[in-house]
Amino acid sequence: MKKLLNTLFITTEDIYLSDDHDSVVITQKGKKLSQLPLKDLDGIIMFTYVGASPALMGKCAENNIGFTMLTPSGRFLCRVNSSSHGNVLLRKKQYRISESEKESLPYVRDMILGKVYNQRWVIGRTLRDYPMRIEQEPLQHAVEVLNQKMSLIRSAESIDRIRGLEGECASTYFSVLDELILNQKEDFFFHERNRRPPLDNVNALLSFCYMLLANECANALESVGLDSYVGCMHTDKPGRKSLALDLMEELRAPIADRFVLTVINQKQIKGKDLEQNADGAVRISDEARKNIIKLWQEKMKTEITHPFLQEKVEWGLVPYVQALLLSRCMRGDMDEYPPFLWK
Repeated sequence: MKKLLNTLFITTEDIYLSDDHDSVVITQKGKKLSQLPLKDLDGIIMFTYVGASPALMGKCAENNIGFTMLTPSGRFLCRVNSSSHGNVLLRKKQYRISESEKESLPYVRDMILGKVYNQRWVIGRTLRDYPMRIEQEPLQHAVEVLNQKMSLIRSAESIDRIRGLEGECASTYFSVLDELILNQKEDFFFHERNRRPPLDNVNALLSFCYMLLANECANALESVGLDSYVGCMHTDKPGRKSLALDLMEELRAPIADRFVLTVINQKQIKGKDLEQNADGAVRISDEARKNIIKLWQEKMKTEITHPFLQEKVEWGLVPYVQALLLSRCMRGDMDEYPPFLWK
């Protein structure tokens, strides 16, 4: 249970919520844990199958308090809105922003700044932690290049310009990713980013974890009333969750990339867990996929201090916090979207 940005997050699976005189009562196995006034809440997000009373959901709808239910693993189930307010105004604003480059530009700029900042952090973390095990010069050069590109991104006046700079940053970042792999080098090496299909073990792990992260971001956006299919940077395509891809950009390096590097360097995943098909594509075995998901879920339960809120949150809640911040910015409650800048 955690209250962030006036939103109540319920992450314990056997919690039940009910209404008592315009307040939400939090119980676990019939035992009352806490009680909060509804007037103090903007939203409730539950990661549980147990659920809440119809009376509470009705009160949330009456008071325009967003009520969202997800499975314990984070899959979006439903969202309750009032008949008069709902999230229609937020989504209409989102659609207007997506159609206007001028309005989309600040969001794209901030998200890509967050992405490059976090790429720089991943490289810098290895420089600090393992100075005797790595070749420092190429990593330090990559950090300097990313610093320079961030300055250019801040002053960029078009989304196409930012896309170009983002591509240059990705090239710089991935050019040194192999240096961050410290163990199992005979099975795990990185020469370039490839996908559809991935052609080596590291790319296979990255693609799988990016898929997990994209799903987390899509669920987070839907939970706050945004349309995960309508983005600012990624263009609309049938079936593509463009806003989820936008949101995950700043989270790729600190969540997915660091996770992949950790499971390789700590030998939690080994070369025998992946296999190459006749066409060169690398696939993760079914057993290894289950293990990766288990390790991913364990990672998502570890706590950090959110760099903007300065509050303790689980890694798994980071996409939801960023989605909340994004929705508030789009509604006009905040002047600027604060990307996730990991420290």
